[in-house]
Amino acid sequence: MFVPKKSDKEVISIRIPSDMLKMIDDAAIKYDLSRNELINQCIAFALENLKKENEPDDQ
Repeated sequence: MFVPKKSDKEVISIRIPSDMLKMIDDAAIKYDLSRNELINQCIAFALENLKKENEPDDQ
């Protein structure tokens, strides 16, 4: 059964260099994703793999 509900996402605006946008758009096409889907996945990956200050490198 379909139950309409609001998404927990928010609309934001960011400024990025034109060459980076071209790379994002090319990758989105390559992986058959929307620009939004790719950017969200990239941000999630970066946040999950962000090294905390004073944290030793994994070796």
